[in-house]
Amino acid sequence: MMTLLIGFLLRFVQSLLAASPFILAGLAIAGVFRVLLGRKDTARLFGGKTRRSLLQAWAIGMLLPVCSLGVIPVIRELRRSSLNGGTILAFAMAAPLFNPLSLLYGLTLSEPLAILAFAFCSLIVVTGVGLVWDRLFPATAIPEDEPERVPPGLKRMLAVGLAGARQAGGASAVYILIGLIGVASLSFVLSPTALQRAVNGDNPIAPLTMMGVAIPVYATPMLAMSQLGMMFQHANSPGAAFVLLALGAGMNLGLVAWMFRQYGWKRSLGWFSLLLVVVLGLAYGVDRPLFPKAVDVADHTHAFDIYCRPFPLNTSDAASKVIEKLRRDVPVYELYAASALMITVFVGVGVNLFDRENRIEAWLRTRPEAYDRGRLDVNVPAPVLGGVALVLLVAISVAGCYAYYPSPEEVVEEMKIAKVETLSAANVGDVVQAEYWINVYDGWTRKLEVGTFLRDWKLSEYHRTKARILREQLEFLEHDLENEQTEEIRHVTAKISRTHRRLAHAYLYER
Repeated sequence: MMTLLIGFLLRFVQSLLAASPFILAGLAIAGVFRVLLGRKDTARLFGGKTRRSLLQAWAIGMLLPVCSLGVIPVIRELRRSSLNGGTILAFAMAAPLFNPLSLLYGLTLSEPLAILAFAFCSLIVVTGVGLVWDRLFPATAIPEDEPERVPPGLKRMLAVGLAGARQAGGASAVYILIGLIGVASLSFVLSPTALQRAVNGDNPIAPLTMMGVAIPVYATPMLAMSQLGMMFQHANSPGAAFVLLALGAGMNLGLVAWMFRQYGWKRSLGWFSLLLVVVLGLAYGVDRPLFPKAVDVADHTHAFDIYCRPFPLNTSDAASKVIEKLRRDVPVYELYAASALMITVFVGVGVNLFDRENRIEAWLRTRPEAYDRGRLDVNVPAPVLGGVALVLLVAISVAGCYAYYPSPEEVVEEMKIAKVETLSAANVGDVVQAEYWINVYDGWTRKLEVGTFLRDWKLSEYHRTKARILREQLEFLEHDLENEQTEEIRHVTAKISRTHRRLAHAYLYER
């Protein structure tokens, strides 16, 4: 029982850390909508009650860097803006699927056509389901009066932060907690190997199987795209991959709880019925046409081990392994984001407890006495600032691509370290260390492709093939380590060294 609880705690903490940057972005966006744009201009941004509102919700969602947990504070603000339920739910589904970082990553996969097809299918899902649902259940918008605007200046900026903090320490935190508990609870019911063969390409019920676990699953856009890459690398079911993207990245139990709380069980069950029918129909529709033809079919995948029980039931030192795994695997930026999120939650809880009458907001809305304004002291309307803030957020996300995906020269240097660590651990039989560095090594090959594409705006099939061969050999090495095949390990490590040299030469000198 203790092993199960420790596994639950590990999955909970891993999901929280991964979600922290996206939750912070969602809180910032919610503050911008509430204070700078206001309900009227937010509704106008999303098309109001016009026919184009669903399409606009999909397009805006594709640009903003949030996940299915980070979108919760945003949709709570959209609910206050008197938007139709179909528009809000369309945005809630679309926003976590893609962002500039994950889309660039996806376009460098071995099957970039699949990513474009998935993006088109997501448009069909969110607009089609939203349109039908609005027809079946009209008048889901709730009319609310426009609150008094905060005057220009520092108070307006403080009001944006305060709005985000109140969300972080209020109901949004409860729904986010439900989503995190949902994904962590999968470790109770899924054994460590439960999903390794469930989505094989020759399994006709692979999309159905994925649908059974996808809604409680939580995946950031980058994690979902990484898992799609592994699925195409192993020739798993493209239909199951689409279900993973649409429901695993697009939904979580926190969103489900919010939906039932806002729209009732009848309307919510109607939405889910439509959603599952459309997603499953599209999944089986793309399954055969998008199946990778030039890839060797693997009999299993480790892409979904992150959702299963992390340790066998008879593990004696699970607690120490959790600490070691978190210390080794968690990126520094996730720790910073999680720290900032905890501070925001602490402030939000304090404000919600001790200022239930919104006295701080009332003070922020008080207008200062008139003063002589200088030539450079321009009063910028709040909606303009809100639009600039949203555009700036998207621009920062795009610019961040160049930091997240370094130049080929930098990546090759990092790959040298990963190669040495991988091969050294493999040759001495240290399976745990070798598997860790294999994942790191594999990730750098992906970043090498995206970094090259960002700087050259092209990635030839020759360069794709070089990276794909190295990843395949790393996969063989992982299998040999699992089966303790010493002679094969020695043979594969030698091949990896040669392939690495050829890959580095190709990306550095043959572009």
